[in-house]
Amino acid sequence: MAKLPVSTEKIIQDFGPHLNYTPKEGYEGRDEPDKTVKTHCCFCGMQCGIQLSVKDNKVVGFEPWMEFPFNEGRLCPKGVQRYMQNNHPDRLLHPIKRVEGKGFEKTTWDEAMDKTVSEIKRIQEKYGKHAFSMLSGVSLTNEKSYLVGKFARVALKTRNLDYNGRLCMVSAGAGNKKAFGLDRASNNYSDLEYAEVIIVAGANVSETFPTLTHWIWKARDRGAKLIVVDPRVIPLARTADIHLDVRPGTDSALYGAMLKYLVDHDMLDHDFIDNYTSGFQETIDAVKEYTLEWAEEVTGISKEKIKAAAELWGKAKTSFLLHARGIEHHSKGVDNVIGCINLVLATGRIGKPYCGYGTITGQGNGQGGREHGHKCDQLPGNRDIENMEHRKYIADVWKIKEEDMPHKGITAYEIIEAIHSGEIKGLISICFNPLVSLPNNNYVRSALEKLEFYVAIDFFLNETARHADIVLAGSLQEEEEGTTTSAEGRVIRIRQAVTPPGEARTDTSILLELAKRLGEEERFTYANSEAIFNELRVASKGGTADYNGITYKKVEDNMGVFWPCPTEDHPGTPRLWEDKKFATPDGKAHFNPAPYKLPGEITDEEYPIILTTGRVVSQYLSGTQTRRIGKLVDQFPEPLLEIHPEMARKYNIQQRELVKVSTRRGEGIFPANIVETIRKDTVFVPYHWPGKKSANQLTPGTLDPISKIPEFKVCACKLEPLGEIENSSDKPNAYASV
Repeated sequence: MAKLPVSTEKIIQDFGPHLNYTPKEGYEGRDEPDKTVKTHCCFCGMQCGIQLSVKDNKVVGFEPWMEFPFNEGRLCPKGVQRYMQNNHPDRLLHPIKRVEGKGFEKTTWDEAMDKTVSEIKRIQEKYGKHAFSMLSGVSLTNEKSYLVGKFARVALKTRNLDYNGRLCMVSAGAGNKKAFGLDRASNNYSDLEYAEVIIVAGANVSETFPTLTHWIWKARDRGAKLIVVDPRVIPLARTADIHLDVRPGTDSALYGAMLKYLVDHDMLDHDFIDNYTSGFQETIDAVKEYTLEWAEEVTGISKEKIKAAAELWGKAKTSFLLHARGIEHHSKGVDNVIGCINLVLATGRIGKPYCGYGTITGQGNGQGGREHGHKCDQLPGNRDIENMEHRKYIADVWKIKEEDMPHKGITAYEIIEAIHSGEIKGLISICFNPLVSLPNNNYVRSALEKLEFYVAIDFFLNETARHADIVLAGSLQEEEEGTTTSAEGRVIRIRQAVTPPGEARTDTSILLELAKRLGEEERFTYANSEAIFNELRVASKGGTADYNGITYKKVEDNMGVFWPCPTEDHPGTPRLWEDKKFATPDGKAHFNPAPYKLPGEITDEEYPIILTTGRVVSQYLSGTQTRRIGKLVDQFPEPLLEIHPEMARKYNIQQRELVKVSTRRGEGIFPANIVETIRKDTVFVPYHWPGKKSANQLTPGTLDPISKIPEFKVCACKLEPLGEIENSSDKPNAYASV
């Protein structure tokens, strides 16, 4: 493995990203499709219902699916344009191989598979089984997520498997398991409508989960009070009753101070605490010194606003608390999650109608994808790979010996570190673009250059796959049958609308063929996706994420089924904990102390400014799909540096002036966007772009000690205005970001 085979510019010329626009007259057959297929959006965890229009085996348009109960036909800008990737000129139509000095050339499936399998065997024979690793993603269906976990452990026989949910939901999952013994939002989102108070913490809902906003507005129409926690005045905060503009990295101090206020003013549900929880005294002991004055100094939020928020929350009869990556992307992300849960438990507002708590799933199948086995420490049904009973059960399902099942591996960023150290020599990836999405990506790039062999499965040549030796042309969501699980915990059907074009193959068939060539065909023989799902059902039986009672027909008949659903006559569980019996060993909900700790990196004289990162409305994750869709790029063609007017004046920065942002890891150049909607000590850059426009050139590889999630949301930086106002003619190509 070495650097790119040709220049980045040449690869972009050959494989994109290029912009795809709908023809002005629309795609041929749009008004008279061969069929209309009810399925779901391929992007965020809302998994909105949508109908795809198909003509001549191509998706040519869409129609709203008004009957689907979550979004009721509503779609965000990404959802409206999601069908545009199907007819895209960048689509990989056959496997390709790296040719030094030329780039990538077409190869046959036999040659690509032979090369891949021979390199896997060579590396494992020379360095050991675990020297070959796998990175997966949670935009895959439940079936493919399950299959990846089984493939890595049974066919590859490696412990070193992890997934891009490591950058998304793992802090929430760890906090949920600590508190409840189970990792899922407690309620379906329709419960939001009747909540008296809603807290949204670290979640730019209006831009990143727009269709969820509807349910918050319905509550507001009924008089609900809204509290938004975010260092920026995000759209949702503009009409909030209270906006807590927290200094990045200080969330747990805020929640600890609010908990102390609830205790001091006896805004507690003593019956719930005494009879259904444990750990309360140790938890309040950890925050006994957290006065409002102290919290104001640490968080930068006035004590009056903290008090007002605590009183609104404490006095409510019904409430809902939602959070997302803003509090989870930290070296203490699990503590932040626990701090939120402690507020819910202290007031006893869970397991009741219109009283809920939930983490908002960022990726399409972020919920189901973290339940069934492509995490480094997990087996299907959200089982623990180090638990002997769990190992034996899954080994029986897979028809292998328990001792042949690998043990816990290392996490996504740790895999990059292990490549640097020489422990890992080979990699296979699917549905993951770590060169854009992992922190400190110059370090990631140098790791890719050290690999002896790398094979990627994808439908576009993303920035990471440009470093591959072999790229196997895989499938879009609408090209396979399957299921996903929405952020609510609702298992839904993904229906095949078209088949893969050209010589491209379904992801499932690629994995099954690799397993066959690795000598494990008898354990990877499935008639179709439903057969994989039926094995998943058995594998999840008795686990905390129990899908055993869910069938394809049941999902279709009910427009989704909420897990846990242990038997086929069980209706599913839209609202958890109504019986006050939690999934912990003692059956109680657990308070957990969450004392405030400093972030992994703090500002100093050399790097005096806080940098935080996030998303924008028209782009999705690493942009592999959305940076190829013309109208989405037009809406937000490049990342901008959001900066407060006072900071701009201090550094003599003008609107749209190019500014060099430097951290201890690297530097990037971004046009300034001077706004009053951000803290005066903080700047913000969205992270969907690669190369010179990448925010993750700057972010640190500091990990939460429990979840191993990177600290994307706070790092120290410095600014240098370059005296050049951005030329607007450069904008159209900014999405490529060489």
